Amino acid sequence: MDRLRQRADFLAVANGARANSPAFVLQSRRRDDSGPIRIGFTVTKKNGNAPERNRIRRRLRELVKRLDPVSMQPHHDYVLVGRRDALSRDFATMLDDLRIAFTKPARHTPKGLSKGPAKGRGQRPGATAAASRKPD
Repeated sequence: MDRLRQRADFLAVANGARANSPAFVLQSRRRDDSGPIRIGFTVTKKNGNAPERNRIRRRLRELVKRLDPVSMQPHHDYVLVGRRDALSRDFATMLDDLRIAFTKPARHTPKGLSKGPAKGRGQRPGATAAASRKPD
C-alpha cells in the first residue's frame, strides 16, 4: 500500500465516491492502471490548530495500519478526510466505522449536483435573466 502525496491525486479522488462517518469522510476512486492501493490523509484548518490536526492525522494513519488490507479494493485510491470528532471518538469505534465505510457501496455525487437550486444568486425568484436587466 502506497501513500498519496500529490495534490492532483487528492483532487482526483475528491471527485469520486464518499462514505461519511462522524470522525472522517472516506473518499475513493478507481484507477485504470494496475498499481497498488494508495491512501492519503488530510485535515482542514477548520478542525483546529496544527497539533490537533496532526493528532487527527496520526489517529487516521493508525486506523489504516490496523485495518486488514483485504477490505480495500485493488486499483483504488483512497483519501481519509479527518473531522474534529476524531480527537474524542473511541478508537475501536472509529475502526469499526472505517470497516463499515469500506464495505458500503460507493456513492458518487458529482460536484454541483448534490445541492438544491442556488438561492440568492442575484435574481429574484421567478425572474428571468432578460427581465432582470436594466433598460438602456
